[in-house]
Amino acid sequence: MTAVVTNFELIGGTPAVKEAVNRFYDRLLADPELAGAFDGVDLVHLKRHQVDLISMVLGGPNEYTGRDLGEAHAGMDISAETYGKVGAHLVAVLEELGVPEHVIASVSDTLTSVAPQIVKA
Repeated sequence: MTAVVTNFELIGGTPAVKEAVNRFYDRLLADPELAGAFDGVDLVHLKRHQVDLISMVLGGPNEYTGRDLGEAHAGMDISAETYGKVGAHLVAVLEELGVPEHVIASVSDTLTSVAPQIVKA
């Protein structure tokens, strides 16, 4: 019997997700339209939650203990345009890291499905 390989395992597990998250935040902080949203934010804490969240989305360990997405983004007035830009940065990082297209498509589907919890503006 063949073991099922998750997308998490396929891309290289926790080290790969950590690299993706680091590059993702480097891109967000370098984007003049998005960087201000992270002023005063504990990036170490945020990155840790992001690694856990992306790992779970990819079929890896479910160790995400952060707030629900709606609660975490409440009051931020995130527009559909801003959300799209953030998602585009994530997809670009995954492409840059050579993540298979079907895995990127799965992440994109998840971004679309959770958008109503985050986009409020």
